[in-house]
Amino acid sequence: MSKSPCIKVCEFEQDICLGCGRSRQEIKGWKRLDKAGRRVLLAEADMRLLALQATGRRKL
Repeated sequence: MSKSPCIKVCEFEQDICLGCGRSRQEIKGWKRLDKAGRRVLLAEADMRLLALQATGRRKL
C-alpha cells in the first residue's frame, strides 16, 4: 500500500488541498483505494496542482 501524498499543508481552495491536490472526499477515501485507483488519483491531483501553480494560486 502506498503512502499518503499528504505534505501537511492542509489549506483548501475550492475544495482542493493546496498541498497534495486532492479534494476532501478523495482524502477521506484514500485508504479504501487500491493501487491502480491511487495512481489515477495522484495523476489527477498532479494536474490540479500544476493548474493552481500556473494561475499563481499555489506557491509551494
